[in-house]
Amino acid sequence: MSEGHPAPGAPECYRHPGRETWIVCQRCARAICPDCMRDAAVGFQCPECVKQGAKETRSGRTTYGGTRSGDPRITSMVLIGLNVIVWLLIRATGGGGSALVNRIALMPTGKCVPDNDHGSYFPDIASAATCPPPGYAAHWVPGVADGAPWQLLTSVFTHIDPLHIAFNMLALWFLGPALEAAVGRLRFLTIYLGSGLVGSVAVLLLADAGSMTAGASGSIFGLLAAHLIIGRKVGADLSQLMLWIGLNVLITVLNTDSISWQGHLGGFVGGALLTAGIVHAPRGSQRGTWQLALVLLVMILAGIAAVLRINALA
Repeated sequence: MSEGHPAPGAPECYRHPGRETWIVCQRCARAICPDCMRDAAVGFQCPECVKQGAKETRSGRTTYGGTRSGDPRITSMVLIGLNVIVWLLIRATGGGGSALVNRIALMPTGKCVPDNDHGSYFPDIASAATCPPPGYAAHWVPGVADGAPWQLLTSVFTHIDPLHIAFNMLALWFLGPALEAAVGRLRFLTIYLGSGLVGSVAVLLLADAGSMTAGASGSIFGLLAAHLIIGRKVGADLSQLMLWIGLNVLITVLNTDSISWQGHLGGFVGGALLTAGIVHAPRGSQRGTWQLALVLLVMILAGIAAVLRINALA
C-alpha cells in the first residue's frame, strides 16, 4: 500500500483519499483502508456502517429496514400450519380426486369434470358452453383465464402428495426463520408470497393451458434466491447454498414430467428480484419508499404478463 500516490486505477479509501486499498466494507461496498475497517459479523465494515448498524439494533430495525422479529420462527410456523390444514382438507375430501383441488390448484384454463369423478376431466371439451357432453353428468370448473384468478395464490398452499408437502415444509423451516431475521416479518412475507405469485404467473405463461399445478415450491425457490442475494451482499460463504440450489435444479430438470420447472424458475427469478429490491434499495430516510416501489414494480410487471396471457387464453 502507498499513501498519497495510489497505483493508477487502484481503489482508494473513501474516508482517506489517496490511500490505496483493496478492502471493501461488507455493508456499503465502499473501499476502506486498514485504519477504517471494523470487525463485523461477516468480514469488515466502515465506521459509518457500524454506527448505522448499532442505531438500527437499538431502534429494533433489521439491516434492511424491517422491524426486527421477536421470534423469527413464528411466521414460518404459521405458513407451515396453513399448508398442513389445506393438505388435511384435501386428504379428507378425496385426495387427488377432491373437488377442492379443482378449485384451488392452478389451472390456466377451466375443465369439464364428471360429477362422479373429480379427479378426471373431458380433455376434448374446451369451454363451459359445451359442458357437459351429451349423455354425461358433468360440470365446468373454471381456471385462471375464465374466472378463477385466486388460483395464482391458493395453489401456493395446495399439496396433494405427502412427500411433496413434507419436503416443501422442511425447506421452509430451514430457510424461513433465517431470512425473516435478516429482513423482518413483512419483507419476508413479501418475498415468500411474491415468489409464489411470480412462480404461478410463470406457469400461466409457460405451461400447457390444460395443466394443473400445485405446491409451495415456487416460494421455496424464491427463498433460496433470497439467501443467495443476501449472501452475496454480505460476502458469505455460499458453497453449501449453491450445492442445495444445484441439487434442486438437477431434480427439477430430471423430472420435468412431474415437476413444474416453470413454477420453480418463476419463483427463483421472483425471489431474486424482490430481494434485490429490498437489500439494494438506496439507504436513508426514503429507503422504505424505495423498497415498496421496487417490490410493486416487480408485481406490476408480473400482473401485466398474467393479464396478457389471460386475454390470449380467453
